[in-house]
Amino acid sequence: MKSWRSVTSKLISRMPLWLAALWWGSLSTIGFLVVPLLFKYLPIPAIAGGMAAKLFTAQTWLSCVCGLLLLLQSRSNSAPAPVAVAQKAIVFIASGMLLALLSEFAVAPRIVARENLPLWHSVGSLMYVLQWLCAALTFSTLTLRDKH
Repeated sequence: MKSWRSVTSKLISRMPLWLAALWWGSLSTIGFLVVPLLFKYLPIPAIAGGMAAKLFTAQTWLSCVCGLLLLLQSRSNSAPAPVAVAQKAIVFIASGMLLALLSEFAVAPRIVARENLPLWHSVGSLMYVLQWLCAALTFSTLTLRDKH
């Protein structure tokens, strides 16, 4: 029978993997499932857009919290092989966080103001996909690290 300490230690050691999974999974769910469904099923596009904006704001903060916790955890690792792999993930984590913050504070206000909407919506969509790729690469890198 495993001791409580052993189980807790195993869960803590896998926390970065869980954080990366939450980050990538939430981006996937919000951006590729929930928001398109809002525009499909809500009667007025303006209502769907308002709700989508709130969801993307919540996603920004979730992304930043996951990223910050992942960055903090990467500094506390002591094993040489996992750290080398985790160092690769730091670039993806920082890039994803930067994309999330730029989307929230530089792009979203222009979309809400309907300022050159086609351009800023395209820029925001591209930045979201790039953030999704950063989260996916982080998750993939940490999955490889977990196998070591």
